[in-house]
Amino acid sequence: MTLYVILAIVLLVVIWPYWAESRRVPARAVRDKAPGEFAELSQGVTHYQWIGPARGPVIVAIHGLTTPSPVWYAVAAGLSRIGYRVVVYDLYGRGFSDAAPGKQDRRFFLRQLEDLLDHLGLDDELTLLGYSMGGAVATAFAAENPGRIKRLMLVASAGVVIRESRFDRFCRETPVLGDWLALALGPVRMRRALRARRDAPTEVDGIVAAQLAEIDGRGYHRAVLSSRRHMLDEVQEDEHRLLGREDVPVVAIWGARDKEIPLRALGTLAQWNRLAKSEVIEDADHALVHSHGAILAEILRDVLREVD
Repeated sequence: MTLYVILAIVLLVVIWPYWAESRRVPARAVRDKAPGEFAELSQGVTHYQWIGPARGPVIVAIHGLTTPSPVWYAVAAGLSRIGYRVVVYDLYGRGFSDAAPGKQDRRFFLRQLEDLLDHLGLDDELTLLGYSMGGAVATAFAAENPGRIKRLMLVASAGVVIRESRFDRFCRETPVLGDWLALALGPVRMRRALRARRDAPTEVDGIVAAQLAEIDGRGYHRAVLSSRRHMLDEVQEDEHRLLGREDVPVVAIWGARDKEIPLRALGTLAQWNRLAKSEVIEDADHALVHSHGAILAEILRDVLREVD
């Protein structure tokens, strides 16, 4: 084998993940299948959907790192039965929203949320509901705007304690090679993990299919890696202490079997904000939003009745 052949093979290996990324489907190409509506915001198009009655108090729900807004369907259905309107939306690079350029840090996500709230005409008395990374986004927004928040509800929230695999940590911490590995091996690892959960309990029809479809979306893997590097690296002790001082009602719900956000996060949050209330779903892991949607909605309904 000549040197030129070896160099050609190496070059193909290097460029293959980027070529594969260019062949993935952009969100705009599949928007005709999307329920809900679209908003032209300052960073790009955001897909959102109202769930519940035409009138009623509003809850803004923010999904996590990898699974788009349908993850909320079971919870939103439960909350709608007591008269709440839930608006769910896709973070940039997920679902039917644009893969907007830029570093996916706090400012990036708060700008999208603020833009969407402006578009929907939602100003004060906000109830935010955040799951996993969405919990960190909701916490950051609440800490910067405590006077606008009626309550903050967190489900397996990031920003307190988080575990990650050695692969994810290496990709997050290593420029260039980490980017290549995230594009080359990330899709394979995600697909394998999702297929292993095909028979796991869920209350959202088609959720695994939606998660698998994400893997084939252009910009999705870059968005996930950027979020790991710039949003999930936040430890939000200062934010939670501020929310306690400002008397913003906070409730956090955890899964006892969650490996990504371990249960010891409950104790850490209690140290930061002694006014925060916590509930634990004993047999739930990190998929609790769609695996235990009815139980989760019941807990949230009790919380909402207390505050109201």
